[in-house]
Amino acid sequence: MRIAILEDDVALAGLVEMALVDAGHTCEVFGEGQFLVRALHRSTYDVLILDWNVPGLTGLEVISWIKANLDVAPPSLMLTSRSAEEDIVAGLTAGADDYVIKPVAPAVLKARVNALARRAYPTALSGFEQYGRYRFDTRAETVELSGEGIALTAKEFALALLLFRNMHRALARAYIFEAVWGRNPNLPTRTLDVHISNVRTKLNLRPDNGVKLVPIYSYGYRLEALAS
Repeated sequence: MRIAILEDDVALAGLVEMALVDAGHTCEVFGEGQFLVRALHRSTYDVLILDWNVPGLTGLEVISWIKANLDVAPPSLMLTSRSAEEDIVAGLTAGADDYVIKPVAPAVLKARVNALARRAYPTALSGFEQYGRYRFDTRAETVELSGEGIALTAKEFALALLLFRNMHRALARAYIFEAVWGRNPNLPTRTLDVHISNVRTKLNLRPDNGVKLVPIYSYGYRLEALAS
């Protein structure tokens, strides 16, 4: 997962980043709230870890901005030294999905982040995922539209599944590249557009099938489910 960390204590931010990178995640650290908000205009994150008291916008103000401006808000975990009962209530009431008091053991932090992600991004344990007329077999890496199989390459399947799992969520180009091709892929920028075009055509992503693939200028793509 891609995780944004809002923490102005450089040493603590480094420890949090180290723990999460060790768990296989990609992290980006921000020392001020407005820097994170600026990044959210161009990047996609799966989880946000937010300190309360940081320069500029506070962690709670960042949550308020996210709720007001993003179609789908990524889950957020408040990681703060504010331990009073009224602070915990205020943080959760503002929209934080979890609240952890500093200091926290790395193993506990990783467990809380993983639990948060499981709640926010559930996947079918059976290996089958149904999205309207589309049925994905994640083990065989095959997909059907209204019962008819569609031939996709491995990358096309991964891209299609990513889009459907993140329905209505705007995904940045860099996020899609990393999710499908891995970190720092040495690929032409047109690679993504070609694969998007192939997936759109092969899966017939159009309103007649209940979905619409929307390009977002200077950002990326969003798959939308349409009301029947």
